[in-house]
Amino acid sequence: MPVRVVLPADPVLGQPEQEVVARLWRRRQTRTGWVYLVGLPSYRDLEDGGVEAAEYRVWVRAPDHVRPVDGVDYDQVPTEPLPPAPPTSVVREVLGERRSSGWVLAKVREGRGPARGVLHAPDCEEAPEGAPLLDAQRALDVAENPGTQLCTLCGCAQELTPLLSGFDHITDS
Repeated sequence: MPVRVVLPADPVLGQPEQEVVARLWRRRQTRTGWVYLVGLPSYRDLEDGGVEAAEYRVWVRAPDHVRPVDGVDYDQVPTEPLPPAPPTSVVREVLGERRSSGWVLAKVREGRGPARGVLHAPDCEEAPEGAPLLDAQRALDVAENPGTQLCTLCGCAQELTPLLSGFDHITDS
């Protein structure tokens, strides 16, 4: 199939961008966009000193360096779309590795009075080693204690506060 290829300008020679008609062999979708394998007309030297017509094949980025030829149907060009990524890899890519579910309580004793503590995600830098893992209900019960703080470093506060105070306080702002 014929296709127009945009050749770069050459500021040293003072040449502007040029378009040449080439042959489109394949097109492939990549994570950064489409690339087209085009065959540019060229010449090659023969051993006897002669010259013959040849084709130079190269991948070029579309649509930056490739333009369609009016009236040409490109449906028959071999096309390699980007394979669909499995849903789990997309989720993992966006959210990162899944952390352990639950929370841990770091107990803080400051003299007399009721026990105080800080709730953390298990992978928080501030979480105590070997502390028992609390499920959601137990963590909410502990969080309701006025002496308990929710860690903002690991996101415990952001995760549990809506469950403690309801979602009604969240506004569009």
